[in-house]
Amino acid sequence: MQGVLSGFAVIAVVIAVGYVIGRRGYLGRQAHEVLTKLAFHVASPALLFTLLAEADLSVVFSGRLLVTALSTAAVAGVFVAVGVVRRWGVGRTTIGALCSSYVNSGNLGIPIAVYVLGDASLVAPVLLFQLVMVTPVALTVLDLATAGEKLPLWQRLLTPLRNPVALGSLAGVAVSASGLEIPGPVMDPVTLIGNMAVPAVLLAFGISLRGSAPPLRSGERGAVLLAVALKSVGQPVVAWALAAWVFGLRGAQLLDVVVTSALPAAQNIFTFASSYRVGEALAREAILVSTLLAVPVLVVAAALLG
Repeated sequence: MQGVLSGFAVIAVVIAVGYVIGRRGYLGRQAHEVLTKLAFHVASPALLFTLLAEADLSVVFSGRLLVTALSTAAVAGVFVAVGVVRRWGVGRTTIGALCSSYVNSGNLGIPIAVYVLGDASLVAPVLLFQLVMVTPVALTVLDLATAGEKLPLWQRLLTPLRNPVALGSLAGVAVSASGLEIPGPVMDPVTLIGNMAVPAVLLAFGISLRGSAPPLRSGERGAVLLAVALKSVGQPVVAWALAAWVFGLRGAQLLDVVVTSALPAAQNIFTFASSYRVGEALAREAILVSTLLAVPVLVVAAALLG
């Protein structure tokens, strides 16, 4: 319980600071755009590189990760199917699918893993799966969808290597897999730059709330409601069903996968939406509403399964 509340309290304070900055205009009119570019092109790639370069890649093959992967694919697939039927467009549908399935495994998942599950490493498989698999695929789709003209095949195949977030993730995996130990004088400045990522994302999100329409009152109401329903209810329920009925998980292992699946949509989805200028209102509202709903959802999950 303490981990849930403390994790959300930290995020709320930083977002509130961003809102005040935006309202007062301390950083000028371009503050949101500058912070978003800083996070997307510099800080986030550095953070992902440092996290993955020192990660144990063996966790990728855990049974609990398979539950996470399947539940992610299930709820994202539902949103994609609805998006195709409703003709929401590739970019907007991709952002909505991320809001439905991409959990806040970093700045929220780690403290909750420590205080609720008792082990920070339990969130590592989810973090790795999202960074190594989901993020490169989603950003490649967004790159191709916003490229304007049809790209040659060779350029499409190299799309992930042109994206800074995907490139940082893949580079970190390569270092970890090779067993290479990067010297401190090289890694320390990269770590320092990476430490800006989470604050920059949260501040940019808070600044974006200045002057924006209240949640569920914009033209994205239907898409937001679908994404929030899938994220806050659909994904943890699917994860529970798969873990309990298919993989036979019980006790602490069952609680682990349900709690991680019940985490809200990650703030960096808004960074992706802002960078590609697609689905920004959808991302902003879905993240905000799912974050508010995550408190009671996580409390109930911990009470029922703990």
